[in-house]
Amino acid sequence: MEQISKNILLHAFPASLTKEVLAVIQILPLHAAPERDFFLSTLLTVRLEGEMLTIPYRVYFEEPAATAINQLTVIQQKILHCIYLRHHNGFVRQRRLEQLGESHEYWTIPYTLQLLGEYVCPIIVILDKLITADNIESYCRFIKENPRYWQQTQSRVVSYWHEYYRHRQFPALKDYPGQQLADRISNADHGFL
Repeated sequence: MEQISKNILLHAFPASLTKEVLAVIQILPLHAAPERDFFLSTLLTVRLEGEMLTIPYRVYFEEPAATAINQLTVIQQKILHCIYLRHHNGFVRQRRLEQLGESHEYWTIPYTLQLLGEYVCPIIVILDKLITADNIESYCRFIKENPRYWQQTQSRVVSYWHEYYRHRQFPALKDYPGQQLADRISNADHGFL
């Protein structure tokens, strides 16, 4: 299980980051993960500058100690944050998104954009603030590389709105923060054609 997890995490980032990913893997408590093969059945496949990445939909291992995290370089910490953006606990995902902040590294986009197609509205509100005029063009580039993924993400936004928010907080889809962000990205994409 631990070796499978390491191999999958290596393929979840561009090959140019292999050295940094290996450093991050060294501090992950993979040995303590539950005995379930969550990686093999639930992987997200995306294209990033022509390279295929397979990203775990969820990870179930705990976070490493702060002392170990502090030993990582800035880029390695960003990799760590991205891995934990896939964590099963929404509070962990939210905290890691806040720690990642507004990122200009193109390879972070599959991790951050995936949060848009999920159901935790407070995370979507944070994501909306982190997708700015300075980095939205990269998001548009990513959705052009991954049109099917983008269509699925937009469908998930509507599905989660319908299931969790339509009858409570946001009766109109246009008022749901996830839809507003999806529209903002789509509208920006038309500006970069």
